[in-house]
Amino acid sequence: MTTWEYLTTPLLIHNTAAILNNWGKQGWELVQVVQGPEGGLVAYFKRPVTTDGSANAGLAAAAEASRQFEGGQA
Repeated sequence: MTTWEYLTTPLLIHNTAAILNNWGKQGWELVQVVQGPEGGLVAYFKRPVTTDGSANAGLAAAAEASRQFEGGQA
C-alpha cells in the first residue's frame, strides 16, 4: 500500500509557475489549489513516502523552499 506525505504552501500570484515547478522537481504532485482564509491561494501537494525512513522529508522540503523564496531566488 502506498503511503503519502502532504504539504501546503501559499502561492504568490507573481511567481506561481516557479513555485509549482520547484515543488514538482522535488517529487510533489499538485492536488488542489484553493483560496486561503485571508484571500490568497494555497496549494496542496502530495508525494509517496519513501522507504529510506525520512519521515520528516516534507518538513525539510518546506523549510528549503521557504528559504529560497524569502531570499528572492526562484
